[in-house]
Amino acid sequence: MAEDKRLAAVVALAQGMAAARTPRESWRAAALGACRALDGNFAALSVWERELGRLRVVVNVGERRPDEEEFPEAEAYPVHQFPEITEFLHERWAGGGGPNAWVETAEGTAAGTPGYFHQRVAALRRRGRGCCVVAPVVLHGRAWGELYVARAIAVPVFGRPDADFATVLAAVVAAGLAQTERLEEAHRLAFTDALTGLANRRAVDMRLEEAVERHRTDGVVVSLVVCDLNGLKRVNDTLGHAVGDRLLERFGSVLSLCGAMVPGALVARLGGDEFCLLAVGPPADDVVKAAEELCRRAAELELGEGVACGLASTEDAIGPVRSARRLFRLADAAQYRAKAMRADRPVVAGREGPDDPVVRLADEPPGEWADRGERRRFRGRRP
Repeated sequence: MAEDKRLAAVVALAQGMAAARTPRESWRAAALGACRALDGNFAALSVWERELGRLRVVVNVGERRPDEEEFPEAEAYPVHQFPEITEFLHERWAGGGGPNAWVETAEGTAAGTPGYFHQRVAALRRRGRGCCVVAPVVLHGRAWGELYVARAIAVPVFGRPDADFATVLAAVVAAGLAQTERLEEAHRLAFTDALTGLANRRAVDMRLEEAVERHRTDGVVVSLVVCDLNGLKRVNDTLGHAVGDRLLERFGSVLSLCGAMVPGALVARLGGDEFCLLAVGPPADDVVKAAEELCRRAAELELGEGVACGLASTEDAIGPVRSARRLFRLADAAQYRAKAMRADRPVVAGREGPDDPVVRLADEPPGEWADRGERRRFRGRRP
């Protein structure tokens, strides 16, 4: 029966990590699953940050003390306080041995221990715990970090079978972390423009829909900048597409820099020579300033002919914004007007009086845009 119980615990841990959608959810599922599997009352997962020489706790679960946050921002320990992570573990693996777990108690060493480490023993005593089992987590053949599970005082101390089982659990955790990494990479690729590293159209569509919904329910200010990089076709035709790609990358860096002026802004390449900046929360004037800086910097690029930049914000006189599509149409109409005027500053929808030409253009039927030579097509019908 004990073997069946442990097998069920391994399956539950693996399923919990498989269901996780973010690294945090994965870490929490790993720690909780291990804590339950080993009948502990507390568990933590830590990552070894080699470049900083420290073990950083990414999650604490179970019976936490006041100084133990679930997802701590700054709980980290110098690796020299826990030399097994670099000395015992690494040397054991390098010599062909396995990354086996060990047990420590508030009284000192126990089953499978590589040596006496007073920091862990002191931590057990300080936090009122009787023992712990520490299992190294190995990912892609390297030490990733460690899994730590503790029991309270007056509870049976972990034994050798528990340490062996913790080794198995750590391997399951490693497999789950690898899956999370793959999912994160797939997510990154799905929402990232391969050339510039900025967000892509799919990411903008999702964020804009969420932002407009927040505007409708909570009145949050949503501002969208749409810009068209001028002169890209000329660069491609005369200097080649490789040089054109460099121009796109360079402009993407400039957009990223200007986007950093607006807290939380999303900067993206929509496709071809079209880019955008989406801001949720900051005042419209702050976004206008960032767009002005973008125009100035784009005009100073060695290649290209500057940028046509249009902006629409729910804070301006543009009428009700009930859909993401309408805000996009407004920003794109402003960009169209900036291009037609060869403006060296952003055109902002709703700032040219009651009969604003940008708002009027945006609210025209899509077919009339085509008559004006507009290249893009908006999805769906007029809102």
